Amino acid sequence: MNDMITRAEHEEFVRRMDAENERQNHRLNALEETVKQIHALTASVEKLALSIQNMVEEQKKHGERLEKLEGRDGELLRKIIGYALTAGAGFLLASVMRLAGIF
Repeated sequence: MNDMITRAEHEEFVRRMDAENERQNHRLNALEETVKQIHALTASVEKLALSIQNMVEEQKKHGERLEKLEGRDGELLRKIIGYALTAGAGFLLASVMRLAGIF
């Protein structure tokens, strides 16, 4: 019977275990809250990644449209210069022919 503990020792053990359980429960609650926050953050990052991906695709489309518009302006300028050169060459040829008496 010497290996039996006293009532006071048992109550002290129970008190310490209750305190330890309360401390562990507090830590578990904090951990659960952290996991919830991590899940929310992960969902937000996924939404952000999709949004950025959509923005990149839209930006590519805008870039292509801008290149077409810039190409159009350049093409129009080249046409105008071509017409001006053709008109100038025609004028020069007509002047030379008039001076030569051919026309």
